[in-house]
Amino acid sequence: MINLAHSPTDKITFRGRDYFLKRDDLLAPAFSGNKARKFYYLLDGEFPGIKKIIGHGSPQANSLYTLSELAKLKNWQFDFYVDHVPSFLNKHPAGNYRAALANGANIIALKTGPLKREKYCGGVGEYIQQVILPEERESIFVPEGGRVAWAELGVKRLAEEILLWSQKNKIRSLKIALPSGTGTTAVFLQKHLPFEVLTCACVGGEEYLKKQFMELSTDQSTYPTILSARKKYHFGKLYDEYFTLWKALKTEVGVEFDLLYDPLGWLTLLDHVARSKSDEWEILYIHQGGLLGNETMLPRYLRVSKQSRVIQPRFLT
Repeated sequence: MINLAHSPTDKITFRGRDYFLKRDDLLAPAFSGNKARKFYYLLDGEFPGIKKIIGHGSPQANSLYTLSELAKLKNWQFDFYVDHVPSFLNKHPAGNYRAALANGANIIALKTGPLKREKYCGGVGEYIQQVILPEERESIFVPEGGRVAWAELGVKRLAEEILLWSQKNKIRSLKIALPSGTGTTAVFLQKHLPFEVLTCACVGGEEYLKKQFMELSTDQSTYPTILSARKKYHFGKLYDEYFTLWKALKTEVGVEFDLLYDPLGWLTLLDHVARSKSDEWEILYIHQGGLLGNETMLPRYLRVSKQSRVIQPRFLT
């Protein structure tokens, strides 16, 4: 049996304040975190006639590994399209890329791979929908990051767990915090919870995140509150304050977080707490997993840990 629900909630203390921590990272290893919630529809459902699942994104994306496990479980073929695979990662597979390859994922690099598409000129998702899907009648397409309407089913279950927990513990003033890529989890949580959902834009900035909200819902009442970062952070680059905060959380709280999303999630949350009368409400931070990605992120940080400037990522170029 695969555990896709009812993750524990811990109480932690960090930087002088108590928080609750929803441990979705402790769900089934292959389907932990937000991917377990977003892909619940696929994991739980029956899809007669489907032989393949198709996705796209970064060669180090958490969704790459999770979808590869899903395909193996369902006995489906799995094609995952990427713009390119960095030469270092190609020669030294690690993290989500390594694990997905081990599961038999067919990772197709549109610019640099052996199946190079001469007519491809960017926009992986558009290319798949216009060129690939018309020829793939027995497939399911999963957009980058799982930004799709059916992800609501699993996120609604998460919202129900949080609501039940808050009622059991008689918590009436609560804010939910989590970082966002596409914002899918945050939008559907806000739709199904009476509490304010706080998030931050980890990919593409606040305007990009708002556009992602609009793709998922036209009802602005379901849009989470976006917390602004203290400065511009570029997704995938290394920052001293990220690594310092990540180490502090691991040391003081005893929990390992993701190195791509959670540092900004905690930075913006801590800034918000410092500016607000935060003693008037409790905060529940959702741990969305993604720890396999640390297999590639951590070595990068360790190599440059003594430097205090922005470092261009070595695995993403």
